[in-house]
Amino acid sequence: MSGPAYSSTPVGWREWVGMPGIGLPWLKAKIDTGARTSSLHAADVEEFDRDGQPWVRFTVHPWQDSDDDARVLECPVHDRRSVRSSSGHVTKRYVVRLDLSLAGRTVPAEVTLSKRDRMGFRMLVGREALRQGYVVDPSRSYAGGKPPKDVRRRNRGR
Repeated sequence: MSGPAYSSTPVGWREWVGMPGIGLPWLKAKIDTGARTSSLHAADVEEFDRDGQPWVRFTVHPWQDSDDDARVLECPVHDRRSVRSSSGHVTKRYVVRLDLSLAGRTVPAEVTLSKRDRMGFRMLVGREALRQGYVVDPSRSYAGGKPPKDVRRRNRGR
């Protein structure tokens, strides 16, 4: 079994992540070793063709319980997968490739687009992203650091 060519970076059970390729510097995420693929809260998801290739347009609401700073994004469709939720319900989801900044490093990740507005976190970071050199310490939170206080307040709706 081969591992990453670098030492493992510690992360807690919840972390602040960024997605520099789509202009989202901060988003609160749950680190989920039970999920294979990462998942991002996306609204108004619609597929369209660009130069004969499937693309998806969606809206990201980075803050819990708020429409502030919402962004409409467009990405090529990497895949479509059936995903089983923790309650056992299976849904078909779009998969896009995004770069995730986590604990001072940026790694490529496959990310499913899902409706997470009732969930406590706008994103889950799954095993495929974590196996790129992260080790999860479930007793810690925000081991990779926190954004400035004004960003944290916006996430709480203040």
